[in-house]
Amino acid sequence: MTTIDPAEIDKFARLADAWWDPKGAFAPLHRMNPVRLAFLRERILAHFGRDGAGRRPLAGLSLIDLGCGGGLVTEPMTRLGAQVTGLDGAEESIRAASAHAAAMGLDIDYRVGSAESFGPAAFDIVLALEIVEHVADIHAFCDAAAALLKPGGLMIVSTINRTLAARALAITAAERLLRWVPHGTHDYAKLVTPEELRGALHALDVEGPFGMSFNPLDGRWRMSGDASMNYFMTGAKRARS
Repeated sequence: MTTIDPAEIDKFARLADAWWDPKGAFAPLHRMNPVRLAFLRERILAHFGRDGAGRRPLAGLSLIDLGCGGGLVTEPMTRLGAQVTGLDGAEESIRAASAHAAAMGLDIDYRVGSAESFGPAAFDIVLALEIVEHVADIHAFCDAAAALLKPGGLMIVSTINRTLAARALAITAAERLLRWVPHGTHDYAKLVTPEELRGALHALDVEGPFGMSFNPLDGRWRMSGDASMNYFMTGAKRARS
């Protein structure tokens, strides 16, 4: 079984040149990135017992970003000191990510592939951000992702909830009315509820959901107690006794 949905890969491959354009097809991710990165930093430091005082607080930790796209998260994680691998099914996105990292002088191991075909390897941290709603089989994907974790490692997932509120903003408004993202970016039927994601992460000790809310008045994302739109979940792999 493959977790790759060819239609989804083709969709993002066609947009690969837009990854680093803050006003282009991925503008919503650029707006979301500050709150995503703050959450990742906080959770990773807490999980591994680090104080975050230095410039590279993630030094010595290995991280893989599944569905890394053009590298909007891999680059900041590298700057924080992690040894980063970026994995994506779209070769065009990996080319864009590699070129941008090279221009920035960053050493990131970018690969074309899928979670289930990568390995054998083990990482301290596995990221799956805005990807589970695009895979062919969420249970197979989460199993493959969890298998990439070292004992004691941490997986962080973010996605869009399958609610009427999310449908109204993420699909009807964002795609059809405001045209923030290309039409067809999201399929409502493939959105994942926290309960479904918790079930798919059965191999891990799960926490969350942690809600993210968008304020249309100032155009900013914030962490919130409301998970009806976007949310994070974390999963820890039990350390061997």
